[in-house]
Amino acid sequence: MARYTDSLCRFCRRESIKEGGKLFLKGERCFTEKCAVERRPYPPGQHGQSKLKTTDYGIRLREKQKVKRIYGLLENQFREYFHMAASRKGVTGENLLSLLERRLDNTVFRLGFAASRGEARQLVTHGHFLVNGRRTAVASRLLRPGDEVELKQKSRKIQKVVELFANAEKRGLPKWLEADIKAFKGIVKAIPTREDVGTIPINEQLVVELYSR
Repeated sequence: MARYTDSLCRFCRRESIKEGGKLFLKGERCFTEKCAVERRPYPPGQHGQSKLKTTDYGIRLREKQKVKRIYGLLENQFREYFHMAASRKGVTGENLLSLLERRLDNTVFRLGFAASRGEARQLVTHGHFLVNGRRTAVASRLLRPGDEVELKQKSRKIQKVVELFANAEKRGLPKWLEADIKAFKGIVKAIPTREDVGTIPINEQLVVELYSR
């Protein structure tokens, strides 16, 4: 399976500077003085500090890149989700975000088992979770209302994961999820809506316009 293995901080610097907000791709590191956005508040590369002219196409492209990088997807994966969203009833942009939120790795992150989506994806692919009582290592699995995500018994020895999940409710859970702290389990209560995406500014309509050209 293809995956990006280079610096995530470059992505955050590139996509977040103009928006005025971080993408929080590295979890806890993003809240410290080591954060690359805090240390170098300009886009990466030779022309990072230059004032470059932005076109309408460039604005839409940057928005697509930002959403893609927030959820940690490659181009072909992201395009496939867009086609799935466009083929369903409703608003395409909202359908797209709902599909991305229902990925298993994102759900593990939202439940509080991991500090970032990248960390959650690693935990899933290493087989630390059960879905409806069965082991799965497919990070892209789409969950449905009623599905249960549980940390394996042997994996409950991982101190960091246990501590993060214990504080999940204090940090706040989206309305479409419910956490059972004592059972190390999370339950999908409903299909996530546009309001459940979070505080990161995303304009999904620009993504739709880009792919509709």
